[in-house]
Amino acid sequence: MDRLNRIVFQIPDLKALTARYSVVDMHIHSHHSDGTPSVDDIAGRALELGIGVAVTDHNQIEGALELAGHKDVFSIPGIEVTSLEGTHLLVYFHDVRDLEKFYRRDIEPHMGPSVMSSTELEMEEIVRRARRYPSLTVFAHPYSAAFTGVCNVYFPGERLEAILAQVDGVEVINASNLTKWNLRCALLGFNLAKAITGGSDSHSVQHIGRAVTYSDCRPTPRAFLSAVRRGHAKVVGKEIDLLRKVASNGFKLRTTLKNTPDLLEKNIRYGCTVINTKSRLFRERMRQRLDERRRENPDVVNR
Repeated sequence: MDRLNRIVFQIPDLKALTARYSVVDMHIHSHHSDGTPSVDDIAGRALELGIGVAVTDHNQIEGALELAGHKDVFSIPGIEVTSLEGTHLLVYFHDVRDLEKFYRRDIEPHMGPSVMSSTELEMEEIVRRARRYPSLTVFAHPYSAAFTGVCNVYFPGERLEAILAQVDGVEVINASNLTKWNLRCALLGFNLAKAITGGSDSHSVQHIGRAVTYSDCRPTPRAFLSAVRRGHAKVVGKEIDLLRKVASNGFKLRTTLKNTPDLLEKNIRYGCTVINTKSRLFRERMRQRLDERRRENPDVVNR
């Protein structure tokens, strides 16, 4: 497939797409984490739009399990896991039973005080555990606010390179992200030549389908995820405008406020990491400049 045409920034023409392809919004939140819609609302909207959906709640699978009970809706079992560093990883499964095993065995025992808290697992460990199952691991919004995207100071240099090599793909369009960050996500996805996905990251039913992943394959989780993994999927989407984001994020804000102590701790930890990283880079630059001056003027510097 032509890599140059795999990512398109525009509002999806769902009627035209669903006439030819299997189409999935691969990033949706329900009221089981920080979204507003019920699973019934999500299922109803999916049927109305004629698309498949993945409920990927934060550190929670009740919504995905409930959606799997809607046999008339094409759904991908999934979850968005928060690592110890505060960074988000989307994990999709061929079978809802594997999602449940992964959650009960590998995530639930390491949960924080709430579904919006970080788990006790570092990102590399989450990826390693997900690989025990038929799954697809995808970095959600790799460039985004603070530490929720993997491209941040918690993962510098060689560590980030190693993690990007381990993961299956990246989310290249997130309709709830900013355009400037989505463009960087798309460039990352293009350069990595790995699986790419797109989703609305919707927290309200109105935004479902704003960004989608589509492929010419059967509408089953196994066939669809296999197509994504092989690079046979495309992504199309457009960011939700700021006013609509604000209007729809009331429930998300209330959930975030309940989690303030944990968020404060993570922000302090992140702030310290930023300061330490910048201090280290400053010291390195000063040493480099001093070395350059010594080479250029050895008598002056050593006098």
